[in-house]
Amino acid sequence: MDKQRRKQIVIAGGGITGLSTAYYVEQLCRAHAIEAEIVLVEKSDRFGGHVHTGKKDGFVIERGPDSFLARKTSIIELMQELGIGDDIVGTRSGISHSYIAYRNQLHPIPDGFMLGVPTKWKPFITTKLISVRGKVRAAADLVLPRKSNMEDESLGQLLRRRLGDEVLEQIAEPLLAGIYAGNADSLSVQATFPMLQETEQKHRSLIVGMLGVRKSRVPKQATQSSQTANKSGSGNGDGSTSTVKKSMFLSARGGLEGVVTHLEKTLSSSINMMKNTEISGVTHEGERYVVHLHNGTKLHADAMVIATPAHVAARLLPDESISKLLHTIPYASVMNVVLAYRQQDVGISLDASGFVVPRKEGRTVTACTWTSSKWAHTAPEGHILLRAYVGKYGQENEDQLSDEKLVHHVRRELEEMMGISAEPIFTEVNRLPDAMPQYKVGHLERMQELDDALANVMPGVYLGGGGYRGIGVPDCISQGKAMANKLLTRLIDMSV
Repeated sequence: MDKQRRKQIVIAGGGITGLSTAYYVEQLCRAHAIEAEIVLVEKSDRFGGHVHTGKKDGFVIERGPDSFLARKTSIIELMQELGIGDDIVGTRSGISHSYIAYRNQLHPIPDGFMLGVPTKWKPFITTKLISVRGKVRAAADLVLPRKSNMEDESLGQLLRRRLGDEVLEQIAEPLLAGIYAGNADSLSVQATFPMLQETEQKHRSLIVGMLGVRKSRVPKQATQSSQTANKSGSGNGDGSTSTVKKSMFLSARGGLEGVVTHLEKTLSSSINMMKNTEISGVTHEGERYVVHLHNGTKLHADAMVIATPAHVAARLLPDESISKLLHTIPYASVMNVVLAYRQQDVGISLDASGFVVPRKEGRTVTACTWTSSKWAHTAPEGHILLRAYVGKYGQENEDQLSDEKLVHHVRRELEEMMGISAEPIFTEVNRLPDAMPQYKVGHLERMQELDDALANVMPGVYLGGGGYRGIGVPDCISQGKAMANKLLTRLIDMSV
């Protein structure tokens, strides 16, 4: 093979993982003087995947993710590099609590809960979410022995074993498993919240261990969580940096799709970006690969990144063992219903970030973000924006409802739980099919098997995205950067 030949790279999937991979590959190739032709292929008519912001009548509507954890700094660093670090915003000052819906009432989540574990006794003892019996059972965590090994287990199994059924079902599951639209009894603790297992092994008691974490983190979290964000002078809506410094969650003032837009602008001059283009399969060609498009065109690749859902990657790749591993990653389809109101029509104080709903409440709504309470930039003065979430793994019947019926169900439940009976200014239903990967018990072991199989059977092909090692936007960006570095190593080796 001609070592001086211009290298060819194909990236399948133009969501945030594929876009960030393309960005970092281009940066690394330029830094190492590697001549490369990079092609980004996206099936739909837009880039960004689930990162999608809409704007209507002064409202900023996130149709997919609306925020990211401040401690996961990959997105902050990327936004700074793209010149939009000043767009980073924190949650409104004073909005630091949320509720749990229980028996048609909203109960404050007891202060001091960390990863579903109580670390303050008075709020836990006085909460109405847990019975006296449930509180006594949770206190048994202080004396129970630790698990004898570090084998993976479900999030639900660990929390039931340590704290009992009530703490899991009433507080921990809606808070933790709800992030994945999943069932706590099937989600891998090692792939979702490994800190819980590590805490048990180190401290024996989750309560003792998390109490120590809380005491060590509280004094410095405000400064550490967003130091990186403030390097570029980022602030909130009024130009101050106070809310950014204190926020556990951050977002972008004009919507998270601004990151996508700036990535597109940055990449469009140096990368072949193909929309409305579907890949039908990938085959070997010696040490290289041929990427077959549905329109009959063929792309050649020295290295390839597949940043698609796992079941799509399984269809594209020719090796049966790899496809089988990819099919072990199921996905849940979810929806969100956006509702806009005049503040004067709502009649209640929305003084929190929203609420979550325990699975056993049997509701259509699994959670509701009080968006305009949380983010100052999302609604015009005197207006309120809410976003209700629907759908979870194994319980996705609502997906068959029409938009009209879905809005009807959501409005009825919001009236029962929040007392809002007013007619909204407008509603919007956003359907996200196969949006939430489920990290089942043993997920990390299967991911290692997948990495090994790819290295042996299809070297130079890399997989990334929410289905593998983190579902959040920063996780996907981190994966993109990691894959770009692996790809660079392959290109350098091929040039030697």
